[in-house]
Amino acid sequence: MLKRAKPEKPSPQPVPPGPPGHFLFGSARELRTRGGHAFALNNMHQYGPICHYHILKWPIYLVSHPDYIKHVLQDNHRNYGKNVFSYRMLQLILGNGLVTSDGDFWLRQRRLAQPAFHRQHLEGFATIMTQATLDMLDRWAAYTDREQGFDLAQELTRLTLRIAGETLFDIDLTDAADDVGRALSFGLSETMARLSRPFSLPLSVPTPNNRRFLAARRALDRVVYAVIAERRQNQSDKGDLLSLFMLAEDEETGEHMTDQQLRDEVMTMMLAGHETTANALIWTWYLLAQHPDVEAKLTAELAAVLGGRVPSITDLPNLSYTLKVVQESMRLYPPVYIISRSATQDDEIGGYPIPAGTTVSMSPYAMHRHPDYWDDPERFDPERFNAEAVGARHRFVYIPFAAGPRQCIGNTFALTEAQLVLATVAQRYRLRLVPDHPVEAVAAITLRPRNGVRVTLQPV
Repeated sequence: MLKRAKPEKPSPQPVPPGPPGHFLFGSARELRTRGGHAFALNNMHQYGPICHYHILKWPIYLVSHPDYIKHVLQDNHRNYGKNVFSYRMLQLILGNGLVTSDGDFWLRQRRLAQPAFHRQHLEGFATIMTQATLDMLDRWAAYTDREQGFDLAQELTRLTLRIAGETLFDIDLTDAADDVGRALSFGLSETMARLSRPFSLPLSVPTPNNRRFLAARRALDRVVYAVIAERRQNQSDKGDLLSLFMLAEDEETGEHMTDQQLRDEVMTMMLAGHETTANALIWTWYLLAQHPDVEAKLTAELAAVLGGRVPSITDLPNLSYTLKVVQESMRLYPPVYIISRSATQDDEIGGYPIPAGTTVSMSPYAMHRHPDYWDDPERFDPERFNAEAVGARHRFVYIPFAAGPRQCIGNTFALTEAQLVLATVAQRYRLRLVPDHPVEAVAAITLRPRNGVRVTLQPV
């Protein structure tokens, strides 16, 4: 009697190498203690262009090759959405704006918002940026004799919040900067805490942190909805981003944004135009203070082009080294240090199957320090952004604003603001780091300095 052959078991799908992690929590503890930026950099060096780890039951693939990043963000971008835990957590504070939304809704919102970021609107915004910076410098006059210095992070955060308020909805948040800034900061920090905790109670459970979070969100909502209501009542066009959003009309449906959609986009832009730009500028001065040769070249360019006058948007094409300084700073310290997507359908990257539902992450912080693509990657060298060097590099090696169809809609706005603020301040002061004050990058929602950056002022 013939025995029936046992069916062959399917061979296990190959999985990239990676840290084994805890049997239950995976790499959650290491990710929390090292920080997402350092964790990604270490995994890139140790495991190569694609590695696998997990947080609780969720598998995550970290890709660290420009071709793989291009595949996810551009070539097959329709298969990689934002159904990712981190974006779901961000929705708690930002709502369903351009950063967190997906699919047809995102495409519609992007279409509505795009005109607000055309270059023709930047000239008026540029004047707001420089005037706010001049007002900050007037206040800095009281700091010139302070040997103990002051917290640059706090100052630049107040500055970018004011710029965000005036460009977004034509109100000066200077007087409310501390309250709004605290509410936004706590909302983002609690969001980050939820990302790093294995378990978090729903917001409906009245824990002290949940109550504080909801109070912070209500405080932000009061500011935004009050401005929207006033604008609806007066039907005024003030030329700010909110007016442009309110006037935007979908070409296919003729629809306008609802109050909820306006709130979510304003909140998103407040984060993007406030938190990220502030941190980009903080790290720029941190690096300049340690590299007097770069600072000298920057000062020379500003003297030659501006001669002491306030920069305008028409000066920016002639401030090429100023732009390179910002770009190199964002290479070493990209405010957005991790980008994540979720595979909608099965895919393959680098010879490894990517099952549907898998999170695929890309780290600008790690890629910007990859020794295969950057010579002496830890060195601060703005000349890396000469036209010849940029042309010779793979486009997806440098991704501070992500890339592909979902590249940051405000990238030109952010670079304009960073250049104008840097040029305005650097003509008047050199910033010097306070000795013995530790500066450490911490991976919060953005890459920010733990305990700030204390500086003293030296007139130019």
